[in-house]
Amino acid sequence: MPKQSRSPGSIPPLPPPPTPNNALPSARPCATLPLMTTLSNGGPPLDDDDTHIPPWGKNGIGRYFEWAHAKKRAFDAPFDIARIRAQRAALIGLTYEEYVSEILERGRYLNAGDTIRIAEIIAKRPVRY
Repeated sequence: MPKQSRSPGSIPPLPPPPTPNNALPSARPCATLPLMTTLSNGGPPLDDDDTHIPPWGKNGIGRYFEWAHAKKRAFDAPFDIARIRAQRAALIGLTYEEYVSEILERGRYLNAGDTIRIAEIIAKRPVRY
């Protein structure tokens, strides 16, 4: 092909459009594309199945993250305070979470004399296996 002279700053000519004779080897009709299942990258499905329940429940996200953050702040105490609360909870037969919940909900620090309230808390526990 003879060399064409062009002025500085001009755009070179475009190559000719592909024809059936010089078509790209990867070009093929859409009818021969594989099924979508073979094109999967192995990731999770986009639609959740009916058995999956997110942490915030089925009724929408609402204020789940605000409540989760507030709960974390409420139960997150300095180490010395958390240790004392855990010891007191163990002495009266409650878990740390139950003991702290009683403090936060009612403002009461339970002791061995509060047998009625401790029995109510223990009765509300779910069945453990």
